Amino acid sequence: MRKTKSPILEAVHETAKGLHQVGVMDQVTLREFDRLCLPPMETLEAKQIKQIRESAQVSQAVFAAILNTSLSTVQKWEIGQKRPTGTALKLLYLVQKNGLESIII
Repeated sequence: MRKTKSPILEAVHETAKGLHQVGVMDQVTLREFDRLCLPPMETLEAKQIKQIRESAQVSQAVFAAILNTSLSTVQKWEIGQKRPTGTALKLLYLVQKNGLESIII
């Protein structure tokens, strides 16, 4: 079972899985529903990004290399000139929650 932030969404998701198992809901619909149950990624403020990096005790250059982005991108995130989106935002949340080791190969 996928963990969501809402017990209501969790219950609805279980119902959808049951409907799929009895043949009322097709696989494509269940996949779309699964995607909708994912919690949205909130944007990070510049100071939060800097705090994540500093907590990891790495320079901007090292942080950029680990995130597979450019130094200027990290610099722009930290001064609020740009905001991370997509994969970069997800990686930042992973580092914030689990530490830098969680994304180093």
